[in-house]
Amino acid sequence: MGNFKGHALPGSFFLLFGLWWSVKYPLKYACRKNKNACYLGSRAGFQRLEFVEGIIKAVFALIGMVAEQFVPDGPHLKLYNYEKKHWDHLMNWQHATMYLFYGISGLVDIVAHGTNALPAAMDRMMLSLAVFIEGFLFCYHLHGRAMLDVHVHQLLLFAIFGAAACIFLEVFFRGSIVLEMLRTSLCILQGSWFWQTSTICVTENHTLAAAWDICKRLALCFILQMGAQSGIRQIILI
Repeated sequence: MGNFKGHALPGSFFLLFGLWWSVKYPLKYACRKNKNACYLGSRAGFQRLEFVEGIIKAVFALIGMVAEQFVPDGPHLKLYNYEKKHWDHLMNWQHATMYLFYGISGLVDIVAHGTNALPAAMDRMMLSLAVFIEGFLFCYHLHGRAMLDVHVHQLLLFAIFGAAACIFLEVFFRGSIVLEMLRTSLCILQGSWFWQTSTICVTENHTLAAAWDICKRLALCFILQMGAQSGIRQIILI
């Protein structure tokens, strides 16, 4: 959905996970320092949290896929329109593909932390791949867009690919509080920027939308300023 709801929905998901991680990882670090004072300090306790996170992630992804496919103007599982002889709602299919990989990541979390069938590092590997696929789809999602729209989404790519690289490093340096908090910060940044993108480029307030188009050069400068301030806010928050 290339509208306000289509950007606000993933933005909300990323914000919820980022805010949860901002509580979870400092707590986990504190529990490591004093294992007797915290039940969750045990390996089993945090494995249960990872298992629950996997379920929530899979449910969020399913909600996103269903929303992309079955909105009134969605493809309804049809990839090709044989009547009009062209692909049907490819933007919705791209968004659904992004959610699909996050859903697979959630399932890997469930298997890796609920059974012994997969090594624990597979959860980070699959999450890194899901975030990378999101960025890859966004790279080819901007052709033919307005300059301001492209610029706003390009700033989003920095957070996406930064998070993908950070999570990939966690495969080899699992439990690093620095990487965990960096991932948390980038996740919150991505979620908040999704929301800002929805109000800038696909807002339902046509007066505001027209105001953004009055002077695109100044708008681009302001967008850069907003992006920098968003990064600073994440540093202060985390």
